[in-house]
Amino acid sequence: MNVFRNCLYTATFALGCAVTSASAADLSAGKTLHDAHCLKCHDSGVYTRADHRVGSLAGLRKQVIRCEQSLGLTWFDEQIDDVVQYLNTTYYKFQ
Repeated sequence: MNVFRNCLYTATFALGCAVTSASAADLSAGKTLHDAHCLKCHDSGVYTRADHRVGSLAGLRKQVIRCEQSLGLTWFDEQIDDVVQYLNTTYYKFQ
């Protein structure tokens, strides 16, 4: 029984580490996409100005999709999510 419990603890720990690494990679991928594409049209001041248009996490996702389409990009949903996560973590802080 102790061997089973130790294996379970080890597997749970490994899964937790993998999830943490994936989250960090997503932010990194989001930053890379943002810096390569979004900064072609505007600087980061658009996120911090008092009259910014985005008021929710759903609104942020819609805006990222609008910008992606305006630039003629063909991002996968995961890439859109990466950019949204990066912008939210870095600037907006929506729950």
